[in-house]
Amino acid sequence: MPQSNSSPVAPSPRPVAAVVGAGVAGLVSARELALLGYAVTVFDAAAPGGRVGSHTLDGLVLDAGAESFATRTPAVADLAAELGLTVVAPTQSPAWLHAGPGRDLPLPKTGLLGIPGDPTATEVVNALGADAAARAAEDLTTAVDPSLLDGPVTLGRLVRERLGDVALETLVTPVVSGVHSADPDRLDADAIAPGLREALAETGSLCKAAAALRAAAPAGSAVAGVEGGMHRLVEALVEDLERRGVHLPVGTEVTAVSRGEHGGFVVDHATGHRPSGTEAAAGRLQADRLVIATEGPAAVDLLSTAVPALAALRPDEGAGVSLVTLVVDVPELDDAPRGSGLLVAPGSEDVAAKALTHATAKWPWLQREAGPGRHVVRLSYGRLTDEAARLADSDDQTLISAGIKDAATLLGVEFTAADVLASDVVRHGGALPMATPGHRQRLQQIARVLDAEEDLDVVGAWRVGTGLTAVVGSTRKSLRVSVS
Repeated sequence: MPQSNSSPVAPSPRPVAAVVGAGVAGLVSARELALLGYAVTVFDAAAPGGRVGSHTLDGLVLDAGAESFATRTPAVADLAAELGLTVVAPTQSPAWLHAGPGRDLPLPKTGLLGIPGDPTATEVVNALGADAAARAAEDLTTAVDPSLLDGPVTLGRLVRERLGDVALETLVTPVVSGVHSADPDRLDADAIAPGLREALAETGSLCKAAAALRAAAPAGSAVAGVEGGMHRLVEALVEDLERRGVHLPVGTEVTAVSRGEHGGFVVDHATGHRPSGTEAAAGRLQADRLVIATEGPAAVDLLSTAVPALAALRPDEGAGVSLVTLVVDVPELDDAPRGSGLLVAPGSEDVAAKALTHATAKWPWLQREAGPGRHVVRLSYGRLTDEAARLADSDDQTLISAGIKDAATLLGVEFTAADVLASDVVRHGGALPMATPGHRQRLQQIARVLDAEEDLDVVGAWRVGTGLTAVVGSTRKSLRVSVS
């Protein structure tokens, strides 16, 4: 019998981990597991990065998703430092509010989610008008209705009853819709602003409660970015994972997850990018440890066989957003007429966008790369109303035309399509977890179910809240605790 020249390959002594989802939560999970000695494979039908991607316009590599992170904890800054990235601060300029034609005002600084810390402050009176500001100031002396402190309460109801309709629509809704793409009347107050109702009970005033929470934040708490853009965080994570031997098969979708016969998990997957009419290449991985880092509904759907108790706790779909980025040749914008950008009050009939970021005014590194006269502006289109949803879901050219018109209105500078050097539309469908009333209680139930599951972690914004700071910090903590 012929002798084989090859020697049997000894099985790897390392435990195997599978990560489903290659957004930031998935990539961070993979890194933590690799550091702990696991042989890791990361699955995703799309390219790594998720909501933190990039696109190139007129030679500039720009963020196509998140472009900053909150600095209330050092979670992202610490990770960036470990990856050799440079954290940078934005220019110090006030955020503005567009409240209608000819009404562009700096937003009050001392508050939370648009709730002013002092309803009698000059900038609050200027934004609301004397009568509405007087109504908001009643919060300082009016007893708190006990029903606001017990049971699920929306942020909209909380603000409306304490400060009035005008304060809600003018100050709070633009901020909340800019972050969560949702109406405050649909968002659970405890989920969106943890600790706010407790502070309201202690201080007897919503404004004082907001001021107290703001004061309790770390000194200098605001936002920061990464030199070159937040997409550099994803690129650096991928480079780091590849150095550590992590396997990242591009375009591989997980089709099913089940419990292994002898423990662990079986991950069935299929590789895409196949010619039309042919079946995708299927595969199966036996994993000792599993991390699900997808959006909430997809996570529950994948785990419905392995963890049947999750099926009844499937979270609501998140609200999406459409982003229009314009690179324009408009030297008049060198003066940054609206600082780093504006939020738009609902009902502003002259503007359809919900927010604008003047990126070259916000980030010094980008201003240097763009040079004088060339500017990057990005507008967000959400779904607060049926009309807004129709525009956000319209074709690219319609959105770009709306973006040019809205940007000129918001920035107070005339320019047209002839001044646009490049443009792009990026759509993040279901990008943000919808913290509807009862969402927090559902998350607590999900946590109790998952606590009983060994060798399984479920991570991501839908469980911990919007923003890279929450996602990175919670993911690293979760993986370090669960594998210790």
